[in-house]
Amino acid sequence: TEAEGAQPYVGAFLAKEKTSKDPQCADAAAHLHSVGTFSRVIQVLSSDDKEDDKEKQVFLYGHRRLRRTQTVQESPIYVEVEHLKDLEFNHNDDVLKATKMEIVSTMKDLLRQNPLYTEQLRLLTQFGIDTHDPSRLCDLAASLTSADAKKLQTTLEMLNVPDRSSAVLLLLKQELELLKLQQEIGKRVESSISKDQRRYFLMEQLKSIKKELGLEKDDKLALVENFREKFEPKRELAPEEVVKVVDQELAKLGSLDPQSSEFNVTRTYLEWLTALPWGEHTPEVLDLEFAQKVLDEDHFGMQDVKDRILEFIAVATLRASSQGKILCLVGPPGVGKTSIGRSIARALHRKYYRFSVGGLSDVAEIKGHRRTYVGAMPGKLVQCLKNVGASNPLVLIDEIDKLGSGYRGDPASALLELLDPEQNSGFVDHYLDVPVDLSKVLFMCTANTLDSIPGALLDRMEVIRLAGYITQEKVHISRQYLEPTTCQESGIPKGGIELTEQARQVLIEEYCREAGVRTLKKHLEKMARKVALKMVRNGAKGEGGDEDAAPIVVDVPDLKDYIGQPPYPYEKLYDDACQPAPPGVVTGLAWTSLGGSTLYIEVSPVEVFADSKEGVGTIRTTGQLGDVMKESASIAHTFSRGFHAMLTGKSSSPFFSTTSLHVHVPAGATPKDGPSAGATIVTAMLSLALNQPVSADLAMTGEISLTGRVLPIGGVKEKTLAARRSGIKLIIFPAANRRDWDELDSDLRDGLDVHFAESYVDIFKLAFPNMKIPHN
Repeated sequence: TEAEGAQPYVGAFLAKEKTSKDPQCADAAAHLHSVGTFSRVIQVLSSDDKEDDKEKQVFLYGHRRLRRTQTVQESPIYVEVEHLKDLEFNHNDDVLKATKMEIVSTMKDLLRQNPLYTEQLRLLTQFGIDTHDPSRLCDLAASLTSADAKKLQTTLEMLNVPDRSSAVLLLLKQELELLKLQQEIGKRVESSISKDQRRYFLMEQLKSIKKELGLEKDDKLALVENFREKFEPKRELAPEEVVKVVDQELAKLGSLDPQSSEFNVTRTYLEWLTALPWGEHTPEVLDLEFAQKVLDEDHFGMQDVKDRILEFIAVATLRASSQGKILCLVGPPGVGKTSIGRSIARALHRKYYRFSVGGLSDVAEIKGHRRTYVGAMPGKLVQCLKNVGASNPLVLIDEIDKLGSGYRGDPASALLELLDPEQNSGFVDHYLDVPVDLSKVLFMCTANTLDSIPGALLDRMEVIRLAGYITQEKVHISRQYLEPTTCQESGIPKGGIELTEQARQVLIEEYCREAGVRTLKKHLEKMARKVALKMVRNGAKGEGGDEDAAPIVVDVPDLKDYIGQPPYPYEKLYDDACQPAPPGVVTGLAWTSLGGSTLYIEVSPVEVFADSKEGVGTIRTTGQLGDVMKESASIAHTFSRGFHAMLTGKSSSPFFSTTSLHVHVPAGATPKDGPSAGATIVTAMLSLALNQPVSADLAMTGEISLTGRVLPIGGVKEKTLAARRSGIKLIIFPAANRRDWDELDSDLRDGLDVHFAESYVDIFKLAFPNMKIPHN
């Protein structure tokens, strides 16, 4: 047809939307709408993709409407159609004319708002569309809209021209509103972008103007100048190596690009180097009277620690300069090891810094990280110097006996350099990589026990033991320190609680028998809270309550209402006046990490059956005894057999040869170990063998040898405190511990009858005064 010069025509039908519910149909044209357009092919465009030559773009010009009536051929699809004509309508109808005019007006608005519609309209009108015909005008207007296919198909199927014109006008109005919304969004975005760009350009111009006038430097130069100003006052006091490194890093920072990662690493490094107090010290107050006053205000007792600090001040006064020291305070919890560090810093007018190493397993916490790591930081000591701003602070290293170790290293080994007075003058942190002088730092460490501290680390520290407080000391601490502080923290006015002396004594002896005063403070706080509740219920208001109100008196019967039943009503299991100890039971003294305590050794005979695996004359131990204590029991059993045979004048002991013994140390849930129970076990065995009870007011401690020598023990002060708490008056110590006894305060020794034994014969005479020992 084209070769003959004729125009090609096609029928254009819109495909229906596919749904899963569409039934299967044999008609090949069933997926098309029934009403379409008889169109002339204006142009056929091939796809740009050479491999896919089947895809074509076709430009059609519609002439009139068609209705599909029957499918003639399936591939390609040929259908029979009927041509549709518009229904008859009145051209002079006023409503139709008005609608037509509104359509033209809306189209003009579209053309003014967007030039793209002008191009589309020009393309359509070149084919001679008659805009005066309402039907053709509606079709032209509908083609300008971007309505969805369903609405356009509905408009196409309308043969009633007035109805079609109304539907098309609605589509045009919607298109116009959409265009206005699009333009509004575009203006808003453009306004925001223009504002930001304008601000950016103005700021850049302002920077350029200030730089030309010398009023401002760029960020990098300002940063370098800031570091120089910070370090300049310290340049004369800083070591030469530090000055050299700072100058090198400043030059390096000036040559780096601010956007590079190395720039940030160097800047952070310089921040640390310039922030440290190189050679800067706080002036110390070397006044003995002032220091004594401060220490006595904050803490009662602890004379060993106070004397050591006064000695430190005296030496610094004579030398006209002070040196750093490493002190280690060892004692049970709650005796004031940590809190006295702050008081010492105040007495010396030094800055105070505390950090705990309990559970610490990373060496980098002490020595710092390498700068090559992301997020690298210096160690705790460098952080300390930066925070306090002085090179001579008092640093309290808490819980040094609980250091851990892991795959990140051994922190205890890292502390060797830190706590060595001969090495810490040139301490090198991994992050700084320059020597830091720590020789002026006063180090104080706290620990509950020395067993877990490595020997090399312990050798570098001066150990001061804090055994705990006796009842009189606790009474003084409670009255002078704890009670006023507790009332103030609870909002109770001064004198709002009146604790009687008898109640205070019972509170300490039956509720708070530990070596420290931490539990005592908790009970006082509990009492203060209940008193505060009672005051508020009685109408007290405002901070401090009613100062004119009568104080609330707390006596012995009131303690149960305020803090409950006493957890330690009795520590002595036996009493000579009420319930004497039976044969085979002797009181011993033990040392624990929480202080001293009394320990009862019980020995009882065991019946041995014929089919038993245990032989006659053996011993069995219970009470969670450790290996050392089990060996002490075996040694005591062997010595007791020989000693009892000597007492009876026979070659062998008839009792021990025919009797098996059971040694028990209550309470069974508490593990026990240590080399100081031998003399007590021997006495308990001989008490059972001789059927002679030992006084409940007698307590002893000491290790025994196979030849009967009484060997020295440790923890004399703690064991003496335990004896006083239990009301024991007669104590037996090894003779080698006489010097430890002489060093105790007179308040601790008063009222106690202490004997010192070189051999077990001395103990036997005191434990069994009615028994005679053969002269041989």
